[in-house]
Amino acid sequence: MSVMNTNAGYGWPARMLHWVIVALIIAQFVLANMAESAESRMEMFVLFARHKSVGLTIFALMLIRLLWRFVNTQPQLPLRTPIWQRHIAQTTHWLLYALIFALPITGLLGSAASNFPVTWFGIFTVPAMIGPNEALADLFHELHEIFAVALFMLALLHVLAALKHHFFDRDNVLRRMIRQIN
Repeated sequence: MSVMNTNAGYGWPARMLHWVIVALIIAQFVLANMAESAESRMEMFVLFARHKSVGLTIFALMLIRLLWRFVNTQPQLPLRTPIWQRHIAQTTHWLLYALIFALPITGLLGSAASNFPVTWFGIFTVPAMIGPNEALADLFHELHEIFAVALFMLALLHVLAALKHHFFDRDNVLRRMIRQIN
């Protein structure tokens, strides 16, 4: 089982980071929806506290993933992939990265502006980057929601493209993120 990526596929750290982050992002959507439909204020606060903790975890894992991406070879798309698809794939990947970083940042700023502390699973509290400010709280909350919808749409495009490669193009693009390909 290879640690490093190759031109043909991803090593186990890249695959693990990808799938753990995917699972945590799905958990984020579930936690946010549960919090918004909570029956009590206390339940809502607990669910949003978990949402914030998971968001901080995603942020940390994405820093590791980005570092890993820069120190590793990136598997290439099949040679027969048209140039316009290559550009869309590259743009989509970088937009996904940007949104995955923007979401916890807007969440942290929105919480600080709303005067709600952010802790990581109750272990430590993240210092507020800004003071309470209702207008900024509304702005960051709105941006957070817009970015979440954009992330969902781009992730859907990403999944559909992977399925297209697997079922229509019949290449290894999807398989290389699932198992080791040499």
